[in-house]
Amino acid sequence: MKLLLHCCCAPCSAAILEWMLQNDWQPTLFYFNPNIFPEEEYLIRKNECTKYAQKLGIEIIDGDYDHASWLDDMRGLEAEPERGKRCLQCFKMRLNATAKLAHELGFEMFTTTLASSRWKNLEQINQAGFEAAAQYPDIEFCDRNWRKGGLQERRNALLKENGFYNQIYCGCEFSMRTASNIPSQTK
Repeated sequence: MKLLLHCCCAPCSAAILEWMLQNDWQPTLFYFNPNIFPEEEYLIRKNECTKYAQKLGIEIIDGDYDHASWLDDMRGLEAEPERGKRCLQCFKMRLNATAKLAHELGFEMFTTTLASSRWKNLEQINQAGFEAAAQYPDIEFCDRNWRKGGLQERRNALLKENGFYNQIYCGCEFSMRTASNIPSQTK
């Protein structure tokens, strides 16, 4: 099965990609994360994800990094807590872009590695994914829970095996507030 996989980082992608390849799924990665701040953090995550995809022989498509546009989309939601309305809006922005690209490239299905993170609200991710898919009659959103079936444990093992950089916050400057030892900052 061919599908477009929105990916956020190598640690969250590794076990999912391994599972997909073992089960005859043919993923193409889409790295689209304009939420990540600062840009240096974005580049670390993107480069590591790209290297891992190349190691596995998987195509990766690099989405544009337009943090200013992301901030505009989040306007009014800056004070929202993690897992609040801002996160839902962020998921919608990224999964809308994924669905659009899946449609344009002829994929029948897309999914996201965001559903592997225990820090994310799975209901919000699925809501954003289904809403994005509903815009295109030719694609479907795969709402698989990528935390189950031993994948969370395998993620942790692959993180160590590959020496992946393991970030301590979601990615945006607002999520920095909840991460210990990282000062809150905005651009």
